[in-house]
Amino acid sequence: MYQKYFKRPLDFIMALFGLIVLSPLMLVIAILVRIKLGSPVIFKQPRPGLNEKIFTLYKFRTMTDERNEKGELLPDEVRLTPFGKWLRSTSLDELPELWNILKGDMAFVGPRPWIPSQMAAFPPNYCRKRCSVRPGITGMAQIHGRNGIPFCRRLCYDLIYVQNVNLRMDLSLLF
Repeated sequence: MYQKYFKRPLDFIMALFGLIVLSPLMLVIAILVRIKLGSPVIFKQPRPGLNEKIFTLYKFRTMTDERNEKGELLPDEVRLTPFGKWLRSTSLDELPELWNILKGDMAFVGPRPWIPSQMAAFPPNYCRKRCSVRPGITGMAQIHGRNGIPFCRRLCYDLIYVQNVNLRMDLSLLF
């Protein structure tokens, strides 16, 4: 009942409130990103969401567009700036995802949206089950180690969440 009738309205209200309250901070971050990394300020990337429907994920940019002599982007670890590392470590780069929640592409709590190539690495039935709920800004895998745990363990945490979505779990994961 929670997932069907209450989760989306609660996410919408909290995201709207968050955007209003955090808009001054987001403006400062946007200005700093523009000064330190240039344009565009917002990084956009296609991600599979609810029912595997592709949506555009928004984040603050954390890397430069530096390229080699062939015009190819340099490796991520070379392009990630100290400011970008700080944004990521504080998760402030994720604030634009509040727009994704407002639009209905994401929730506050749910499996983190993978990039399409990650989806291709797992059997379709696992991916389908994982995408049966809206992806979230945070989830069980983030609480239990984020990128410090193996990818298949993250998948297990995501599937546990999908099977047990409820208000109590969402609140415990948020706090």
